[in-house]
Amino acid sequence: MRTASGLDGAFLSLETRDMPMHVGSLHLFETPSGYRKDFTTQVRRMIAGRLHLAPIFTRRMVAAPLNFANPVWIETEADLDFHVQRVDLPTPGTIAQLQDCVAGLHARLLDRDRPLWMLYVIEGLADGAKAYYVKIHHALLDGQAGAALAAALFDLSPKPAPIKPRAANPAEEEPGALSLIANAVRHDAAQYLKLARSLPDAARTLHGLVFGKDEKPAGAGTGSLRENIALGPRTPLNVTITGERSFAGLTLPLAEIKAIAHACDATINDVALTLCSGMLRRWLTRHGGLPKKPLMASMPISLREKGDTEMTTQATLSLVNLATNIADPLKRMAALHAASGATKSVAGKAKSIIPTDFPTIGGPWLIRAAVALYGRSNIASLAPPLANVVISNVPGPPMPLYAAGLKMSDYWPLSIVTHGVGLNITMMSYNGTLGVGFTAARSAVEDASELVADFNSAFAQLKKALAERNAVAAPEKRRSRRTA
Repeated sequence: MRTASGLDGAFLSLETRDMPMHVGSLHLFETPSGYRKDFTTQVRRMIAGRLHLAPIFTRRMVAAPLNFANPVWIETEADLDFHVQRVDLPTPGTIAQLQDCVAGLHARLLDRDRPLWMLYVIEGLADGAKAYYVKIHHALLDGQAGAALAAALFDLSPKPAPIKPRAANPAEEEPGALSLIANAVRHDAAQYLKLARSLPDAARTLHGLVFGKDEKPAGAGTGSLRENIALGPRTPLNVTITGERSFAGLTLPLAEIKAIAHACDATINDVALTLCSGMLRRWLTRHGGLPKKPLMASMPISLREKGDTEMTTQATLSLVNLATNIADPLKRMAALHAASGATKSVAGKAKSIIPTDFPTIGGPWLIRAAVALYGRSNIASLAPPLANVVISNVPGPPMPLYAAGLKMSDYWPLSIVTHGVGLNITMMSYNGTLGVGFTAARSAVEDASELVADFNSAFAQLKKALAERNAVAAPEKRRSRRTA
């Protein structure tokens, strides 16, 4: 029996039919000529031999009596006939149909009476490619723990070495009410003691962040809490949402993005943010107009120590000014480089004092009541948003991956949208590419494929601006060499 952390429990308590709290990914696989195997059967067989590699496969939630505290996780058996299902696309089997299908699957809540994951094998693509979409509750893992989960879902070659079988953990009996109550009291007592011990260090760190002198971390902004703290403007993205989702993904060459970052003395993340802000400028121009005030993005920042692959959420959110008021993409990138650098600097300093576990007795009641009130009141459609969009960029595997013998060609992440923030842009690198997933509430973005077109246009504009800058700089360099 393992108690859900304060942060993981919050994801469970925040969940409603309009706001499912799971993350996911869509994977495309190349099929060789003459492939005749049943891919669903092959995937189910692959997962069956790897249940011991990732605890989430067999971890089931047990709620505390009356949900007065966070639930616990117990070991159970996974029914793979339920957890691995086949879905057939209608003809002609286009990528657009695939992404619409996944949007519908992503809108469904996970069954809390079972381990909180599902894998859908999707057949019927016109070119014969195979696909699968996997979703896992955010209470079980974050992006970096998800990278560790890849070992259970993928191989490094089409014919992997046999995985050594391991005795499965025995299924646990569901604990009784008294055991759950005693466990919640013990958990909270330990957390109160931990918080008390950390208060002096936390106070010193906060004082230094707020009142200390600004420092200039290498290649970054000021590193002060006073940076990037502002409400965003009202946009059509910031509304009370419904449960319907739209999704689209695209794949970009990572080498081009790295080349742009190198030429601009920036990071890959700076380039990614520049493309996102350029996309938003275009989309908003057609949907209500581009606000004069720059949009704000909420960006997850990992709190994990190096080497930590525990299946739990260890992240916090930060704010970054997207500089959408700057039309020139190169000038916007420079502004974003400073803004995101300041955010990372603050997060690095505050990492040690941000808790991912905390006392939870009474927490689920309060969170659920607040979420219900927030959704019914329509405040999200009226109040200025703290953030306009969520953007995350997760480093992924640099080598090709395989599943049931087939090579993965595309890797598109899906994530969470909430009342007030109807668009989530998640990026993950894979084998020399950058997969970009646009997850949106349909009440905010009816057709996510528009975002793909706008993102590609922003990419073209950035490359053009860089080429023009280089063309102007080239004669000056030649002149300087002749006069040297």
